[in-house]
Amino acid sequence: MASTFVNWLRSPAAREYFFSTHFWGPVANWGLPLAAIADLSKDEEVISGPMTTALASYSLVFMRFAWRVQPRNYLLFACHATNATAQLTQEYRFVNYWYRGGKERKEQEKLAAGSKGKVMQAIEAAQAEPPATSK
Repeated sequence: MASTFVNWLRSPAAREYFFSTHFWGPVANWGLPLAAIADLSKDEEVISGPMTTALASYSLVFMRFAWRVQPRNYLLFACHATNATAQLTQEYRFVNYWYRGGKERKEQEKLAAGSKGKVMQAIEAAQAEPPATSK
């Protein structure tokens, strides 16, 4: 199997493929799913619902295109399948945070853990200082 692949790599068909848009288009397109995967670790508050919906829809449409075009472009299909999965995961996180009580749960967890905002910390620090005595 490996020798068949190596023989194909040396063939004119491989050169034609690697110098075509069937290869370089999907390679350039991989920036979208890589960015979406990197964003999965970010806070839900920064997720844009409309943009995430647009990117998921875009990838779903182009998944179909990559499947229907002849010859089938499996690299483009894999790219858009990865992006659609990541964007739909982001969409779930967005809806859960803004519409299904995720924001309130996160705020309650912060309060339970004792983490306070910078303003509250400054107020408590000012109250804890002994009053200045005048001489």
